[in-house]
Amino acid sequence: MIQRLKKFYLENVVPDLYKQFKYTNIHQLPHLKKIVINCGFGEASHNSKFLEGTIQDLSIITSQKPIVTRAKKAIAGFQIRSKMPIGVCVTLRGDTMYAFIDRLIHLALPRLKDFQGLNCKSFDGRGNFHFGIKEQLIFPEIHYDKIEKIRGMNISIVTSCDTDPEALCFLTSLGMPFDA
Repeated sequence: MIQRLKKFYLENVVPDLYKQFKYTNIHQLPHLKKIVINCGFGEASHNSKFLEGTIQDLSIITSQKPIVTRAKKAIAGFQIRSKMPIGVCVTLRGDTMYAFIDRLIHLALPRLKDFQGLNCKSFDGRGNFHFGIKEQLIFPEIHYDKIEKIRGMNISIVTSCDTDPEALCFLTSLGMPFDA
């Protein structure tokens, strides 16, 4: 079964991008490579329940089991020892990536309070877009009664675009809400 957003990309976005950027080859077309969701925390060293709750929330949101990221070296100022868990990370590709971004665009982002759009300046210069979310409650899969603590996350959308204006046009045509 093909995802709704992927079908929209193939039927509507591809012909528009061909006209706008005058591509000569199908391999020049921009596409989504992966989406990386990272949730860092400092309290896991003191509370292992916090780590389990973060893993559970992120696996519900992404439909994929996250991996635990660990500290590479000890930092005394932050009370971190080497190989201590400091966050969780999920990399989405393929149909799960399209399903996640579809839910993000159409269900989660409109639930943000006073949402005016994502900042256009959050591109990294290579066509990738990064932004943060302050709470996991915007996703409809998360129930308010079952969370222990509000957690934020960083989302990185990696595209095959070479420039930021090309990536902005591509993500806008997919439906990403950017501010003016």
